[in-house]
Amino acid sequence: MDMPQVTPATAFQTVLGRLSSDERARVEAASRPAAERAAQVAPHWDFEAPAKAVDAVLGGNASDDMRRGLIAVWALGLPERAAALDMPEEVMALYPYWLERLAEFLTGAEGAAYDPDHWAKDVRFALALSVPGARSQVIDLTSPMGPGQVVRHVREGHGVGALVRYVAARGWSKTWLEVHTEARWLKDFNEDGWNRAWATAAAICKARPELGGMIGSSWFYDPPLTEISPRLAHLRLNPLNGGAFMVHQGPGEIHTERAATASPTRKRMIDSGEYVARSWLMVWPRKPLIAWAEARRSVPPSS
Repeated sequence: MDMPQVTPATAFQTVLGRLSSDERARVEAASRPAAERAAQVAPHWDFEAPAKAVDAVLGGNASDDMRRGLIAVWALGLPERAAALDMPEEVMALYPYWLERLAEFLTGAEGAAYDPDHWAKDVRFALALSVPGARSQVIDLTSPMGPGQVVRHVREGHGVGALVRYVAARGWSKTWLEVHTEARWLKDFNEDGWNRAWATAAAICKARPELGGMIGSSWFYDPPLTEISPRLAHLRLNPLNGGAFMVHQGPGEIHTERAATASPTRKRMIDSGEYVARSWLMVWPRKPLIAWAEARRSVPPSS
């Protein structure tokens, strides 16, 4: 006898089926207003703004299983929501993988705490405010890039080049794509995976002329890492070689915590004061980003 196939859709229904009738009614009632409010606040520098807006609609006493149920409701409609965005094939080809991973995560997390970063990412993804860039990266569709941090970069003595490039790109007047790493699924956290994410962003930019390009904010764009962690050097050097520029953002507890993870060398250097992790904003304007992707596509694969 053939076993019934478990699809993402049946998994999302399973997540909903775990809720009590009152919880499910509350989740379904919140679904539309929460989605509308999340979309309203998504074009904001605060990555967590949509998740915070959803929490306000859902109510302060909502359980994490109810939050997972709300993601499941939205995920059931995600194929249609994604299709309506008219995204390039580079994005659409990734949705089956991402829906499977989301279904596995939600079904395996019953009763567990919902990590705030996972919750923020899942709200954006399930509502198609973020789209897949590769198997370990998502791309926000509506990020701003105000002039404040670029001006601060110059004032702190990091050079005027970033300001010149920002003005040339008219960065303040554009909507930007923003790339984020999905720590739950790191299959593409390598040079090929990041190149795929950047190529996906280029395809989106090519389809949407109003976009300024792509940005990304992280400690792994920090220049000293070229020597400290050479295997991460491509994260900074490939965009720079393709026409991106960097804006200094500075140190912070979250950057220290993340930089010390998964590397005894970095942790030792951080603990000793030899290295201070600093975040940088990677800015890749649309024209050089698209040119980089087209040049990459024209190079035949090595045998």
